[in-house]
Amino acid sequence: MPHVSAAERRPQLIRAAITLMTREGVAAGSTRAIAAELGVAQATVHYTFGTKEDLYREVMEQLTGDLVAQVERAAPQDAGFEETTAALAGALWRTVEEESSGYRLLTELAMLALRTPGLGEARTAHYRQVNDVTERILSETAARTGFTLAQPADLVARFFLAGFEGLTMQRLYVPDEPANGSDLRALVAATVALASGRLDLAAVPTTG
Repeated sequence: MPHVSAAERRPQLIRAAITLMTREGVAAGSTRAIAAELGVAQATVHYTFGTKEDLYREVMEQLTGDLVAQVERAAPQDAGFEETTAALAGALWRTVEEESSGYRLLTELAMLALRTPGLGEARTAHYRQVNDVTERILSETAARTGFTLAQPADLVARFFLAGFEGLTMQRLYVPDEPANGSDLRALVAATVALASGRLDLAAVPTTG
């Protein structure tokens, strides 16, 4: 069998890990199982990545990059602020609904990263990348269309993503419940209302 360099093997193993864990869940993603998915020796995984956490970190980076690219492709170039926000929400929601999507796997890995010190950096990078691209798209859309943002773009982006993640978790917890499109429409409406100044920020006590 011809020798395959670590540089060539790395993307193959990342994709094998994504395929396996998307199909069977993060718990199934041992280095032995990932190696078997690609048809290589388990030692190949450790030689290429070092540890399982190193592999998981690169899997998270790949999935985040794929998600960011999908969000960027979904952003229309000639639509208004509300239409653009709705397009982003729709594109993200399709990733949740598709069984083959890596969004569910990315959510699982992000939760795992909360208790895995070696994955903390990847978790933070994922959050920042998704937040940054959403903020940029909303800012650029507002500038292009003359839409005046009443709140900072980063606040609007965080609000939108926090609401979307809440809907995502509800969907993952109760997958058999029919999807309710009104929830997504309400999130878009609330995001636009916040961005336009029609949604006032209330005082919230954070200390006892």
